[in-house]
Amino acid sequence: MTLGIGEQAEALIAELGISSPKEIDVEAIAFDAQVEVVYEPMTGCEATLVGYRDRAIASINPSEFRGRERFSVAHELGHWHLHRGRSFRCRVDDPSANLSSDRKFEKEADTFASHLLMPTALFGPAISSFGTPTFQQLKRVADEFETSITATTLRLANVNTLPVIVACYDREGKRWAIPAADIPRRWFLKEKLDEDSYAYDLLYSGKTCLGLFKQSAETWFQNDDADKYEVREQCISSFDSTVLVLLYLESPMLKAGFDWSVNRRYNEHGSYVPGRGITR
Repeated sequence: MTLGIGEQAEALIAELGISSPKEIDVEAIAFDAQVEVVYEPMTGCEATLVGYRDRAIASINPSEFRGRERFSVAHELGHWHLHRGRSFRCRVDDPSANLSSDRKFEKEADTFASHLLMPTALFGPAISSFGTPTFQQLKRVADEFETSITATTLRLANVNTLPVIVACYDREGKRWAIPAADIPRRWFLKEKLDEDSYAYDLLYSGKTCLGLFKQSAETWFQNDDADKYEVREQCISSFDSTVLVLLYLESPMLKAGFDWSVNRRYNEHGSYVPGRGITR
C-alpha cells in the first residue's frame, strides 16, 4: 500500500527511533538521507536542492529564525523523497505562501516538512493539554518543536483533532483558509474581513487580540443562518501585512444541516455550478 505524503515523513521519524521533539535534528535526518545541508546567503529564493543519483546538496538561506531554517531543510528533504530527479529553487520561508499558489510540488514538500517536524505522535499530545489553544499557547508548542508560529498553527488544523479553521487575510481579502477535515463544508468564510471582527481591528487599527473571544458566526460566515451560532476568534499579525486567524466553531455548528442558500452559481444554461467553498 502506498503511503501518503505525511505518512512517509512520519514513517521516517519512526524508523529513526525519534521519541521527542528535541530529537528531531533535521540536519542529521538530511545527512542520513545523503543530503548535504549548506547554509549560504541567497537572493531570489530561500532554498535550493540539486541532486545527482543518490546524493544531493540543499542550500539554505541563513535566517535569524531557527524555525524558518528548519522548515527550509525539511521542505528540501520533502522534494528529495518525493520528487527526486528534479532541481528546485524554493521560497519556503513562509509556508503559507504556497497555500495561495497552485504549485503542486511546493505544497507536497510543505506537507512532508510539516509532518517531519511535527509528527502526529508527538504533536498531538503537545496540543491536547491546552484544550483549544490560543496563539500564546501555540507559540510555546512552536518553541518546543523549533517551528514557526505559522507552520505550527497550520499543523493544528491539519491534525484534525479540534473544530478549527486557520485563515489568512489582508486588506484585499482572504488569501487562504485551512479548515480541520471534520469541519462541515456547508460553512463558507467571507471573502472580506467584517468590520466587527478582531482581525479587522488588528489589520486596520493595530489593535491586538490577546485571547480567544466569542463572536457571532455571522461576522465570519456568508451563511444566512450564521447569526444563530457563535465562534471563538483570535488573530495575530503575520507576513506581508497579513493577519493570521484562529476560528474555533462551537458544537452546534458541526451538527447544522447542509445550507443550500449560500454560494450558489449558475451557468448561462441555468445549470448549477458548485462553489469552491472553504479553500483547502
